[in-house]
Amino acid sequence: MILSQFAKFLQTHNDEILSRKTTPLKLLPAWIKSVIEKNPKSNTEKIVHKEIMYAQNENGDYIIVGKSDSGRVLVSALIKFAKSYENYNHSKWLEMTEKSYHKKDM
Repeated sequence: MILSQFAKFLQTHNDEILSRKTTPLKLLPAWIKSVIEKNPKSNTEKIVHKEIMYAQNENGDYIIVGKSDSGRVLVSALIKFAKSYENYNHSKWLEMTEKSYHKKDM
């Protein structure tokens, strides 16, 4: 449920990801921050509020920590999902690049 909400968020930024302006790992804290800063309405938002802590200093450095064991598992799953999404997009980009390279050789 939470991963699907994060996936929807990534899909809205897919053009930026494919053009390599950002990465899913860079978008993860932005998504968590946006969920935490608003009043939770859905179950997903309530769980994120209860299980994840987001802190940022004046330099823009941030930390994302699970508040409990299940929160740490959730943070880990979100990071793994972001990496997986990034690897998938990279393989698609590589495949398209190879196809265009081989077309030029013919």
